[in-house]
Amino acid sequence: MYDRITLPNGVRIVAEHVPGMRSAAIGIWIMNGSRHEPEQLSGISHFIEHMVFKGTAKRSAQHIAIAMDAIGGQVNAFTTKECTCFYLKTLDKHLKTGVEILADMFLHSTFNERDLELERGVVLEEIDMYEDSPEDVATEKIFEACYDGFSLGRPILGNEECLQKMTGDTLHKYMDEYYRPKDTIVAIAGSFTKDDIQFICDLFSEMEGSGRNVIEPAGYAPKIIVRPKEIEQNHLCIAFPGLPIRAEERYVNALMGAILGGGMASRLFRTVREENGLCYSVYSFNTSHEDTGMFAIYTALGKETESKAVELIKEECLRLAEEGPDRSELRRCREQAKTNMLLGLESTSGRMNQLGRSEMFFDHALELEEVIALYDAVTEEDIANLARSIFDFEQASICAVGKVQDEAYYDKLLRG
Repeated sequence: MYDRITLPNGVRIVAEHVPGMRSAAIGIWIMNGSRHEPEQLSGISHFIEHMVFKGTAKRSAQHIAIAMDAIGGQVNAFTTKECTCFYLKTLDKHLKTGVEILADMFLHSTFNERDLELERGVVLEEIDMYEDSPEDVATEKIFEACYDGFSLGRPILGNEECLQKMTGDTLHKYMDEYYRPKDTIVAIAGSFTKDDIQFICDLFSEMEGSGRNVIEPAGYAPKIIVRPKEIEQNHLCIAFPGLPIRAEERYVNALMGAILGGGMASRLFRTVREENGLCYSVYSFNTSHEDTGMFAIYTALGKETESKAVELIKEECLRLAEEGPDRSELRRCREQAKTNMLLGLESTSGRMNQLGRSEMFFDHALELEEVIALYDAVTEEDIANLARSIFDFEQASICAVGKVQDEAYYDKLLRG
């Protein structure tokens, strides 16, 4: 069970007390990510994520780092397409100290111009780092291409042209407009007292603003993308239109992904790697958003084997759609999914993340028994039906990175 408090300004506090714990994890979740940004400010949410660690009106960056180390606090942040989260984990006896620092960073960062110039260089290096990873390039570029023309397709990190124009005033103005109380959730899980919760309520009662952020609806279009790169392997990402985050079939989708490409016992791993020796890595993954989603398959292999690998991937997708999974296969993947969920909830960080995401996207957190029941309700027929709707190769996309051939070649691999 968890408690939910809505402050007069609209900020929501969701809290789950976990008996027997000595730690507490707290996250400040904002329904603001890269898809909320105007095109000319692409990457600003991620830049703000970096800059809140650089000092406030009463604390320097060094002060923040030393103070967090002094309480053994683990503090960090992340930005996604649809949200940003600043989080902390520490012992219960240090909770108020840690929360006060985290709230100060979130509410009172100064965005000093000298710090901003230095951190801009760090973010540009981060962009270059992703370019050096062909796996990241393949998955990022297919997303950009399939959602081209929509804010959802723009990279979370932004681009150099936009980042170079940003000043401290730009960041302050963006936070004033897009970091709204009604889009803010403070999630806490672990060991805490009623006094701790009141302290958190007092800190976040000062947030000002009204309204909610809105998204621009995005539309998927099939694309073929080739990116020549002088590397030894070709990296392929094949994608299909998927499910939005609130879809009723999301548990069916999760189990279908596990059956097809979720691990060493999955169909793709067994067929493409174990039985044919065509690759080292092959897996499937889902990305779900408010209004759309993508189901994708990734592999990396030699140029001379990619044609055979894509053929086998197509066969496995279509076989799953035609025949569905066998009963033992579904039972195994269902138990794996439930076990992974339960193991994740053994940490206060895992529980805090589950609370924050659930409140943000579903306006409530499902009880553990409800989630288990939803996994248990998935049938072989459910998975076959979803596979038939997802694996339409006329709607498939592919991104190839490496010593690649032309677009027509990859189009024929998918649809030939």
